[in-house]
Amino acid sequence: MHNILITGGSGTLGKQLKECISYAISPSHAELDITNFNAIDTYFKSHSFNTVIHAAAFVSPPKIDNNPLLALETNIMGVVNIVKVCMLYGKRLIYISTDYVFNGQKGNYKEEDPVFPVNKYAWSKLGGECAVRLMDNYLIIRTSFGPDIFPYEAAFIDQWTSRETVSTIAKKIAKIVPMNVVGTVHIGGKKKSVFEYAKKITNNRQIKSISRKNVKFMIPKDTSLSTNKYHSLINDSNE
Repeated sequence: MHNILITGGSGTLGKQLKECISYAISPSHAELDITNFNAIDTYFKSHSFNTVIHAAAFVSPPKIDNNPLLALETNIMGVVNIVKVCMLYGKRLIYISTDYVFNGQKGNYKEEDPVFPVNKYAWSKLGGECAVRLMDNYLIIRTSFGPDIFPYEAAFIDQWTSRETVSTIAKKIAKIVPMNVVGTVHIGGKKKSVFEYAKKITNNRQIKSISRKNVKFMIPKDTSLSTNKYHSLINDSNE
């Protein structure tokens, strides 16, 4: 018997979560379209599980600037659909959010710090958070991750983050899933520039430095996260 459903099972994080939580079911988009309420309702009725990890999302800030309607449908209305069905059938919901809900002016953000996104992607993810908070049994995980090998030729020298590789973040998420934690938890690594992060996972390629000022979309300066709450919950002081 499966007791966990992972949405976005064919996505970058969904695939890694499935490896870490082998007993979970992780349908593809074709099997579970989160923008279709009736399809979600039917799926929930025909499968047995008690927890949903909602990892499905439209995650590209520049693409969302060009197509905010898709972000509205996926990152807000899609989350609303998941929340409604979880409420109907008494499911626990773990929602994967982003460090970009913060404006990036100070860094080392704690869970209770004020949120104020600077781009449309982050606003759409914050919209999802708002829907999730209407539930009683929920966990919001704010995090930042990328592929295990850095895929770009350049990285930001003037943006700071707690980002880790997706395989690392998936393992950290898997540790907290069995716990009955309600509220918000930040998951990530130590603060570093995106350039420093990229150099560690380039597979011996040379990475060029680039400034946030060189791109046309809005990028917060420092969205590094305080992960003290997470490490206290899992009784691990190491990052």
